[in-house]
Amino acid sequence: MGGHKIDAEAYNTTENGEIKLQKTKRNKQKRKIEENEAELGTETVNIVKKKKNKEKQEEVAEVLNGSAEISITKKKKKKDKGGETVSANNGIIETLRKLENCSGVGSDNVTEEIRHGSGVVVSGKNVKDSKYATLNSFAESGLPNEVLECCKNFKKPSPIQSHSWPFLLDGRDFIGIAATGSGKTLAFGVPAIMNVLSRRKSKIAVKRNPICLVLSPTRELAQQISDVLCDAGRPCGVQSVCIYGGTSKGPQISALKSGVDIVIGTPGRLKDLIEMGVCHLKEVSYVVLDEADRMLDMGFEPEVRSILSQTCSVRQMAMFSATWPLPVHQLAQEFMDPSPVKVVVGSEDLAANHDVLQIVEVLEDRARDERLQNLLEKYHKSRKNRVLVFVLYKKEASRVENMLHKRGWKVVSISGDKAQHARTQALSLFKEGSCPLMIATDVAARGLDIPDVEVVINYSFPLTTEDYVHRIGRTGRAGKKGVAHTFFTKENKGLAGELVNVLREAQQVVPDALLKFGTHVKKKESKLYGAHFKEIDSNAPKATKIKFDDSDDED
Repeated sequence: MGGHKIDAEAYNTTENGEIKLQKTKRNKQKRKIEENEAELGTETVNIVKKKKNKEKQEEVAEVLNGSAEISITKKKKKKDKGGETVSANNGIIETLRKLENCSGVGSDNVTEEIRHGSGVVVSGKNVKDSKYATLNSFAESGLPNEVLECCKNFKKPSPIQSHSWPFLLDGRDFIGIAATGSGKTLAFGVPAIMNVLSRRKSKIAVKRNPICLVLSPTRELAQQISDVLCDAGRPCGVQSVCIYGGTSKGPQISALKSGVDIVIGTPGRLKDLIEMGVCHLKEVSYVVLDEADRMLDMGFEPEVRSILSQTCSVRQMAMFSATWPLPVHQLAQEFMDPSPVKVVVGSEDLAANHDVLQIVEVLEDRARDERLQNLLEKYHKSRKNRVLVFVLYKKEASRVENMLHKRGWKVVSISGDKAQHARTQALSLFKEGSCPLMIATDVAARGLDIPDVEVVINYSFPLTTEDYVHRIGRTGRAGKKGVAHTFFTKENKGLAGELVNVLREAQQVVPDALLKFGTHVKKKESKLYGAHFKEIDSNAPKATKIKFDDSDDED
């Protein structure tokens, strides 16, 4: 606070809802703020204004729990005026404008929010600065032509790109939430390339340690990101390497030893190479977690923490995903700036791509095989259009693949049971159209950009509604329309409420048979410990410390 002395003040709520400020000791106020932050998980912003006239008191404004509740008390010279109170819901804008010009206090102390007409919400500190203006064209970015070479097939930046580049290029920590197929890879990839170019200006040596790191939950997604960044970096001389398991370490080690600028990898294999001493991340100052929620779901949190500990202590962090559950929010709070920039394109809540027609069919488990056959005859009659069938388990993928083979369908599959080269080959055949029918587990649900998938069939409903949203996001990409046909059985009834909400949000038809399971939404639980927590009201009494006499101790 620029050397200003801060008088501690605490809240005292009166019956009429107004809040008065009374003087207390500084350490008592500090302790109360810490308790509020710990209990509510909220951000407390103190803005202090010290006036030259010593007879006037400092003004303190606090923003608690992200709300616009601010109380301001001015102690006047004349005692007969008493304490002046301001209602909690009144005058936030006027108050901040007054305090903005205080010496030692700037607008950076206030979390701002901008709502664009296109359904984009930008929040964070100082986001209204003119240098962060939304980009309406690639030319406005001021990026070199060789960097923009990767964007030549696009007319203008996508919404997530146009809103993220100004912040990422300025070195801000960033959270990007956008639907699948919205251009997130180049949203973080172009700033990564610029980061490398700015750092490499003074370096001539060919052998070099990486400067940027991108973590991905699955091998297929890591390969896809690598393909995009390799193509984007080639005109600039920026080299990337993809690190993932299920294949030989030799070529990956060789690439690291020869020197690379960007490492894209899955947490398990990357941690192995770090422990072997062949992957050095000490110069990494730009880190991206792509599909961070999936990494936590897959149990990669220890590896992620270990890897991040190997990077620069001062680094820029970016997290991108289509959903933003509480565990990822907590991870972001730990490893990012206290108030990162957050851009939400569409909805932060669980929402599906509105370009996808969702059809949900409730049926018996044993009826799925015959119904799948009928749907393939409907959706895949030409046997040339791409159809992606999702199953839940690895063994189920093999069974469904064999069943369709016996019925005369040309089909491939990818699952965790298959060797990496077989998975790569199957995905390649599907992408190029040689075999446009593919069975997949959720390894293909996240982030994979497979062009022109017309239909997604959910043979088995996933374990979470988040995975359902990601699955159907494999179609309806890049502005095209798609169809998602889902089988829902009584074994999935616990997720019926969430699915109904997703369908209603996207203005889709909700079948009566689905409503019979109820619309209750089950409270989220820890995958490891279940519902081990409960919400505590902020006004709940504090715990009482129990002291025992020495006489109660055992000898």
